[in-house]
Amino acid sequence: MPDDLRLWLQRIGLEQCAEILAANDIDFDVLPDLSDEDLKELGLSLGHRRKLLRAIAELSSKPSQPVAEIAAADGDVVREAERRQLTVLFCDLVGSTELSARHDPEDLRELLRRYHDAMTAVVQRYGGYVANYLGDGILAYFGWPRAEEDEAAQAVRAGLAAVSAAKKLSLHVHVGIASGTVVGDLDARRASPGGGGGRRDAKSRRASRSAGRTGPGGDRRADAAARRRRLHPR
Repeated sequence: MPDDLRLWLQRIGLEQCAEILAANDIDFDVLPDLSDEDLKELGLSLGHRRKLLRAIAELSSKPSQPVAEIAAADGDVVREAERRQLTVLFCDLVGSTELSARHDPEDLRELLRRYHDAMTAVVQRYGGYVANYLGDGILAYFGWPRAEEDEAAQAVRAGLAAVSAAKKLSLHVHVGIASGTVVGDLDARRASPGGGGGRRDAKSRRASRSAGRTGPGGDRRADAAARRRRLHPR
């Protein structure tokens, strides 16, 4: 797959689709011709199909310039470092090794897809943003890209909901949460399922360590500010 297409997918938060598109010989020339049915046949989830089609439509709406050049130009914008209050949630699947031993590869892939979809839906329901898929873990931001006064409380609600959603799939998860001020380009920290995710900031590492210290189905609020907030369901 061309690097410019992979980078474009990363910028729109869909780098996890890169290998699927590459395996089916899809490049920027083919991209505008894809339909929802095509993407469904490729195995993309509903959320990823909608997001990809919206991004394709935005590229196609810019006239008199090849799609690949538009995507490359969009990536040349220099972002200034951000300083903002951020709450990070890390959700990690418990017993993934045992799951791989109990399920054949196709069944396990479908189960993990349902797990990722369920956790993503929970994060988005509470106003969060899925920043990284780290193997069978999910890293989410609350308070970015849009600042919210109650992002820490919303992250805690999302963590509790994630535990419940995992149980409906007969799965268990660790959830860790950290909150504080961060400085940097958060948009550059996105990755794909199974991609490893690269370097993580201190808040992300703290949330990950916090998740590792809980028992199955646990939700550890790593930051005192999150613990002090009163939680009222929306």
